[in-house]
Amino acid sequence: MEETGIPMLVVLEGEAAGQRWPLREDQVLIGRGLDCDIILPERQISRHHARIERTADGRYLLHDLGSKNGTWVNGEEVREVPRLLQDGDEIQFALCVKMTFVGSDATLPLGGEGPVRWTGREVVPPLSPAQYRLLTALLDARGQVVSREEIVRTVWPDEDVRGVSEQAIDALVRRLRERLAELDPQHEYIVTVRGHGFRLENR
Repeated sequence: MEETGIPMLVVLEGEAAGQRWPLREDQVLIGRGLDCDIILPERQISRHHARIERTADGRYLLHDLGSKNGTWVNGEEVREVPRLLQDGDEIQFALCVKMTFVGSDATLPLGGEGPVRWTGREVVPPLSPAQYRLLTALLDARGQVVSREEIVRTVWPDEDVRGVSEQAIDALVRRLRERLAELDPQHEYIVTVRGHGFRLENR
């Protein structure tokens, strides 16, 4: 059963593909060494390769620990300056292990907004707050395209539009699509309009 409200790393490629590591501690050491919190056995991985640190305000920073073969986030190498992680970020260690960062908001059940019903059935488990805000924005648009900028302003109102990655938006849309498909797998409700954004194709 997936833990809620706890961010996690999900391995996409590598020997541990499919494995999930909840980030419960303030610091998580990643590497080949047996003393690491997350052990990656690939030879290209340094003994102490990287560290994820939880900040005082509950965000997560990725540090490269001077690894031999490098650490990348969304294709950009992490060097001396740590990288602030966002939901949906793609992380590569030594270009041989690929993971995605799933933020706590994406695994947190819906709070005070109340249950959501779709195609006459209640969505269980509840949508996360971010999924709920995205679905509300798409419903309010009544079939019109909702731009990525509008999604950022609605879902992450405290963030700068330029500070939310394309990967974070795509990951959120993908997860909401999956949740709706659980109730109606025959219909794809969220349509991507390339170069513009997304719209809801309700029946």
